[in-house]
Amino acid sequence: MSDPAPGPAAPPSAIDLEDLFDNAPCGYVATGPDGRIIRANATFSRWLGFAADDLGGQPLRDLLTVPGRIFYETNVAPLLRLHSGFEEVALDVITAQGLKTPMLVNGREHRDVDGNLLALLFTFFRATSRRGYERDLQSREAVAVQRLQDEKATADLREQFIAVLGHDLRNPLASIVGAARLLRREVQSEKALRVLQLMESSVDRMAGLIDDVMDFARGRLGSGLDLHRQVALLEPVLRQVVEELETSEPSRIINCDFDVPEPINFDAGRIAQLASNLLANALTHGDPKQPVHLHATTDEGRLELWVANAGAPIPPAAMERLFQPFFRGEVRASQQGLGLGLHIASEIARAHGGTLEVRSDAHETRFTLRMPIA
Repeated sequence: MSDPAPGPAAPPSAIDLEDLFDNAPCGYVATGPDGRIIRANATFSRWLGFAADDLGGQPLRDLLTVPGRIFYETNVAPLLRLHSGFEEVALDVITAQGLKTPMLVNGREHRDVDGNLLALLFTFFRATSRRGYERDLQSREAVAVQRLQDEKATADLREQFIAVLGHDLRNPLASIVGAARLLRREVQSEKALRVLQLMESSVDRMAGLIDDVMDFARGRLGSGLDLHRQVALLEPVLRQVVEELETSEPSRIINCDFDVPEPINFDAGRIAQLASNLLANALTHGDPKQPVHLHATTDEGRLELWVANAGAPIPPAAMERLFQPFFRGEVRASQQGLGLGLHIASEIARAHGGTLEVRSDAHETRFTLRMPIA
């Protein structure tokens, strides 16, 4: 014969319920309508270091800090009246030793069937860890905000410094250029003319370095490179760049292949700068016995411009850093740039909504710009 099925569990005794109330893992407090404590359970009394009987008759607000009392009167009490309760209000409760204990409090009204207010019921949860965590988060947030403000101020200061430096460096350069032009108007010896040419060449290189530093500052410390786009023909811009480089490198050959018959939308100065940087890089690193190629064409609303040179391929390790600022790789002793040319070229491409890519093998090294022209 099988065992009989177990019957319903016996209801807890009054002693059990009393023990559950007194030793619950949270504090229970009941007050009268006037806010004086009618009863507090043993857990709440133990947390505060009082005997249970010592809390009877005390106004609950007297157990709060001064800011807590103000908050209780201005926020907690109105919430009880308007909504008959509240949840998770943070209050600091004072222990018998005068120490603050952070707690989270829930509260509600208890009324009879006729709606008369009989008592206010509260549950207290110790929140030392939670409140400490919240304060830590607030502290960290304040530190992070201050750090961001400091970094922004530092970035602004750097940009201002570089802008002032660039301006102040250009002034003496302009004076040197003016003096050289005045001297050229007079009869000079062959040696003096060579010195003047050297001075002008040095000034041009210094001006280029200043422009590179300024562009780097705008791209990395400011709001990006400025563009002044307009609809214009591209070929005359590229032809001028090629002529300037052929003048400075008369022994080198630059083969051009242009198929951009219609005007496009671009910043002529910036694209000329990009083409000049790529061509100068090709002339520097390419096989001096082989020509450099410049190609430009448009197709389906996009411009493709590439520069290619023969010579040794770029090492894989260098390929990874090629567009990083101040990376110069293996250059000839006569090249004393800052290593910003390719980085600035890539920033110009990005500012136009395009990309600058490189491919290098034993046959050729090719840098390719692709960008929209609309």
